[in-house]
Amino acid sequence: MKLSFSDPRLRALVYQAAAIATALFVAWYLISNTLANLEARRIASGLGFLGREAGFAIGETTFIAYSAADTYFRALAVGVANTFRVALIGIVAATVLGTMIGLARLSHNWLLAKLAAGYVEFIRNVPLLVQLFLWYVLITENLPLPRQALEPLPGVYLTNRGVFFPVPAAHPAYAWMFAAFLGGVAAALLFAWWAARRQALSGRRPPVLEIVLALVLVAPALAYFIAGAPTELDVPRLVGFNFTGGVALTPEFTALTLGLVIYTAAFIAEIVRAGIVAIQYGQFEASYALGLRRGLAMRLVVLPQALRVIVPPMTSQYLNLTKNSSLAVAIGYPDLVSIANTTMNQTGQAVEGIAIIMAVYLTISLSISAFMNWYNARIALKER
Repeated sequence: MKLSFSDPRLRALVYQAAAIATALFVAWYLISNTLANLEARRIASGLGFLGREAGFAIGETTFIAYSAADTYFRALAVGVANTFRVALIGIVAATVLGTMIGLARLSHNWLLAKLAAGYVEFIRNVPLLVQLFLWYVLITENLPLPRQALEPLPGVYLTNRGVFFPVPAAHPAYAWMFAAFLGGVAAALLFAWWAARRQALSGRRPPVLEIVLALVLVAPALAYFIAGAPTELDVPRLVGFNFTGGVALTPEFTALTLGLVIYTAAFIAEIVRAGIVAIQYGQFEASYALGLRRGLAMRLVVLPQALRVIVPPMTSQYLNLTKNSSLAVAIGYPDLVSIANTTMNQTGQAVEGIAIIMAVYLTISLSISAFMNWYNARIALKER
């Protein structure tokens, strides 16, 4: 068989080989040049610095105990935990708020729809960094000192040093409640699977929502009462110049979370609105003809169809929220980027520090994408 460059298959192979060779050459050049510069400046390379003592304090260590005598590895682990904490809370809260605002934009109430539209247009057109500074200044400059703290609810205090509120005191009952909750979730998933199969085979569907809620909520409640129904609270109390006890949300965490949630919710609201509008209005009319009220028609007929339009762009917003959390460095919240910057300044391991940041954000982003792609495939229409 005679080969000719006019053969499109041969040309495709040549172009691909050339592209791969070019990419490998560029990577080799960058890596060798970086290593040569590091050696010339006598800067050690590698990850050995992770085992050395960090020597700096971190203001927020909610999930991982840390002191200045711990290693750089533990310090970076605290940063990862803080980043994940903000991302997880932000995704859940932004989804709930954005969905509510998106539905409000479609409301027949003129005032509610216009307020929701104004929120979306204003928030989306103000840079996120500006909003973070605004929330941080409002908290640190406009809230009172702890001795003059605002108390909107009993035991809840708003100060310029953070938000303090009571939590249940430690008790074995809560471990049993958590175990019962996990069991209830597993049972609810099995029941939902069984209900879907029954509907596919017989056309009849039991009241899934009510039974799922009962399984998830009743089991922890029973565990709570069986374990003694503890009622003791760990209430914040003023000691000296600040509060102790309870749970404290620092100004930095509060400002960052509020900013990310409010900003991302504006985009999610438009995604939800667009997904619902994309469904033909005949679906509403068919639901009304079956006797369903508007709320039930939205929940049982329109939203399940709209999810196929909503989920793909919603994934992008989840990724944006996670990556935007790196702006925490601007207001002093000790996330991964902030702690990595401190580490790089002390050790000079800039290349390794940037690589760690990139690897962590890449892992989180790919994990979110994988989960959302799985969910999107699960709700996709399939030909039978």
